[in-house]
Amino acid sequence: QVHLVESGGGLVQPGGSLSLSCTASGINFRLNAMGWFRQAPGKQRVLVAHIGAGGISTYADSLKGRFTISRDNAKNTVYLQMNSLKPEDTAVYYCTASTSDRIVVTGTSDYWGQGTQVTVSS
Repeated sequence: QVHLVESGGGLVQPGGSLSLSCTASGINFRLNAMGWFRQAPGKQRVLVAHIGAGGISTYADSLKGRFTISRDNAKNTVYLQMNSLKPEDTAVYYCTASTSDRIVVTGTSDYWGQGTQVTVSS
């Protein structure tokens, strides 16, 4: 069975930081590209960041400079460091996995975590 489990969400004030984690099981983690998506109320799920099996990362243009994706293959974990958070970052954040970079970045993988809520508010 494939399981992706996100953690680290919560309530943070504007300008604050938060780090999310997603731990995978049931896959060969080293062969998988990983991604983070988010879905705000009333909006579609959109790509936040992606990191390939080789460690090369990509980001949504609007998030470059504030968010950083990384991975630790020894821990089967992908991270999302979020800085300078804004109210518009409020969403449920999901991780996803696939051996295909294209499948990850297009949001068409069969494998998703349950999501973790991030709320940015004073």
